[in-house]
Amino acid sequence: MNAAQLPNLIPLLPEFVLGIGAMALLLVGVYRPAPTTGRFIDAAAIVLLALAGVILAMLPAGKLVTFGGSFIVDEFARFLKILALLGSAAAIAMSIDYARREAQERFEYSVLILLSTLGMLMLISAADLIALYLGLELMSLPLYVVAASHRSSLRSTEAGLKYFVLGALSSGMLLYGASLIYGFTGTVSFAGIARDSVSKSRRCRSTCGRRTSMKARRRQ
Repeated sequence: MNAAQLPNLIPLLPEFVLGIGAMALLLVGVYRPAPTTGRFIDAAAIVLLALAGVILAMLPAGKLVTFGGSFIVDEFARFLKILALLGSAAAIAMSIDYARREAQERFEYSVLILLSTLGMLMLISAADLIALYLGLELMSLPLYVVAASHRSSLRSTEAGLKYFVLGALSSGMLLYGASLIYGFTGTVSFAGIARDSVSKSRRCRSTCGRRTSMKARRRQ
């Protein structure tokens, strides 16, 4: 594969920053356990979210498309991604005092938030059913662990189990619906699905109109 066949990775720069940064922070937390490691990782996670926001704002203007139209970054996607990054940073910042008060200072929390935010960004830019499912699962799986992170609390364990069961059921229903849509339209692209639905709707209207007129003539 030559350079001309490689996909354009510029629209994915914020996602790369979050993904690589989350893996790096996870390694730091595992190989450098210390009482202050959690606070350092919390601060580093907020910095990573801010850096991803800056990179997102510096992307070339206009609509950016990559991976054969599966990943799209436009102005509305930029706005939603900024909101997701701000919300994740605020969640980490607001949880610091709570984790200290409940003796739940674990470095994994911020890493899981970063991975979930990565899934949110992918979900926002998804332009077909496959990218939609990947982004949704990447967003949901870390949150299952976050919901059950307070292992000494029965409510936390119950919340994590219920969330996992509900998420697994929803994921299966989504895949089943996506397979039906693909079988009906022959494509997984949102644009292709919309075009096929419009064309079939017009054909149905014309066919129904003809049948109605024929019935009216027969009655006359």
